[in-house]
Amino acid sequence: MSQRQGKQQGKQREQSGTGAPRGGVVWALVITSVAGFMAALDNLVVTTALPSIRKDLGGGLGDLEWTVSAYTLTFAVLLMFGAALGDRFGRRRLFLAGLAVFTGASAAAAMAPGIDSLIAARAVQGVGAAIMMPLTLTLLTAAVPAARRGMAFGIWGAVNGLAVASGPLIGGSLTEHISWHWIFWLNVPLGLALLPLARLRLAESYGTGAPLDFVGTVLASGGLFGIVYGLVRGPADGWTSSYVLTGLVAGGALLVAFVVHGTRAKNPMLPMRLFRSRAFAGINAASLLMFLGMFGSIFLLSQYMQGVLGYSPTEAGLRMLPWTGMPMLVAPMAGILSDRIGGRPVVATGLFLQAAGLGYMALVVTADASYAVQLPGLITSGIGMALFFAPAANLVMSSVRPSEQGIASGANNALREVGGALGIAVMGSIFAAQGGYETGQTFVDGLRPALVVGSVVVALAGVAALLIPAARRPAPVTEPAEPTPVLETAAR
Repeated sequence: MSQRQGKQQGKQREQSGTGAPRGGVVWALVITSVAGFMAALDNLVVTTALPSIRKDLGGGLGDLEWTVSAYTLTFAVLLMFGAALGDRFGRRRLFLAGLAVFTGASAAAAMAPGIDSLIAARAVQGVGAAIMMPLTLTLLTAAVPAARRGMAFGIWGAVNGLAVASGPLIGGSLTEHISWHWIFWLNVPLGLALLPLARLRLAESYGTGAPLDFVGTVLASGGLFGIVYGLVRGPADGWTSSYVLTGLVAGGALLVAFVVHGTRAKNPMLPMRLFRSRAFAGINAASLLMFLGMFGSIFLLSQYMQGVLGYSPTEAGLRMLPWTGMPMLVAPMAGILSDRIGGRPVVATGLFLQAAGLGYMALVVTADASYAVQLPGLITSGIGMALFFAPAANLVMSSVRPSEQGIASGANNALREVGGALGIAVMGSIFAAQGGYETGQTFVDGLRPALVVGSVVVALAGVAALLIPAARRPAPVTEPAEPTPVLETAAR
């Protein structure tokens, strides 16, 4: 069979929902969920290990910030390009490449002899994750029949939620009881196990076959890097610093150019016409705002529990579980519920619950607050986050045509990661302006207004979710036939 014929058949299998081999639905769910877990875990797993990393490798506060940000930035700015590579050259093929890069970079991070080499390895980890992560949803979508995708996305969302839940706990436990190196070694056996399974059990599929958009990639990557760099360095270097101002101004200009490019280019990486859809625009706005409020809050609350309340890294991670661990229990049910009543009401309800939980936490945090006082806010936020993940994934993938699902997945994941990076930067800046690390009370003085902002931002995400059109029933709409079939030679 020729490569051209194979790609045509791959497109037909994808559109019919029968692209995976026999038993492929279960295998696709396992492989994509574990891969997503690995990528999501590395967003927060480092935070509780930073003091030990600094003790072993040296470096100042700025170096420690980049140990986190190097991964987040490369992950965020290359997600859409990774999705486009998969569309063009094969989703399974690029998934394998991204997984291999991520696994190798994890080993390099574990063996890093100094802080600079650790930051470099973290950046390469982000590159691998950016290629691998958006393809998990498109590969899963191609393998699962439309009628069962809500439940599949629910399980996928629960596993990704578990990564968010266990990031601080796993990082703290491994650092406290073994060594910080093991937060990176953990990825290696998982990656080595997934590589042959993915090669044998996932079906290949392709996207639109459009040429790669290198101009759009440079504009988006440079713009996002400049904005996040300016926000991360602003509190330390000063907002009037030439480097900070250059990053913010140049980054903003590049993002404007990216939007213009997306409206005029023949084959843009992210066609701006997609945002004419209220469903696509609404769920992406909600995702960005939700991650902004969530990641910034987790970043500060984890430090509050350790630095102010005196818990060990492991104890702090355990006490965060009612919030971060709730997706393990609720997300699968949220996926099923979204299949029955539609994703919009489930997502909006979840976001408003999370906003309420953060608002409650802002009211009760003190320098000596008991855990019992905090628990209602943690549980409420946890239920809200759990209601968001699975229905949001379904809304993203159903808001575009099947041939554009790779673009949609890459865009949504990129905006989530950008939201997370912005959340840490923005809420960290608010914390630094209003408080500090000098005493428990000064920490609380900075934490409280940051949580208020986080609550407001997540509430705005709920408003954005309400703008999504109500689901039309019955039955999913298939992509209309094109007058002239186009062979999909570009693939995810």
